[in-house]
Amino acid sequence: MNTPLPKKLLTADGLAQLKSELDILVNKRRPDAVKRVATAREQGDLSENSEYAAAREDLSLIDERIVELEDAINSSKVVSSNGLAANVGVGVRVTVDINGKSDTYMIVGEWEANPKDKKISHSSPLGKALMGRKVGESITVDAPAGKITYKIVSIT
Repeated sequence: MNTPLPKKLLTADGLAQLKSELDILVNKRRPDAVKRVATAREQGDLSENSEYAAAREDLSLIDERIVELEDAINSSKVVSSNGLAANVGVGVRVTVDINGKSDTYMIVGEWEANPKDKKISHSSPLGKALMGRKVGESITVDAPAGKITYKIVSIT
């Protein structure tokens, strides 16, 4: 039985970032890499041409990333929040209280997750625990430092 793969969840910003990266790879980096391969090939014996090998490897990595991005874009589902969310879901910002300290996270798809920017994946341990919850609810998550309790303060 062939079950379709689940869609990758992205915010509109996340989809725009992937499309921008794809555009740069296809229209700038790949053509530059093809030129480097051609230039290195003109230098003669390819068996001992390290510039040729490096240029081919770079082109290969670019091609792999292009395929990866095209797959992500073509199999993604854009989710958005209108700012009126009652429950935590992908595309919303959730403010939590952790022992009197407030922190705000944006729940995003896996492709967009970046803990430094407070963007957490819906499939991360914290993201999973927050999904579907409402303001006022508390959750406890196992973390490397031990169990941490989060109280949901606001959802936007």
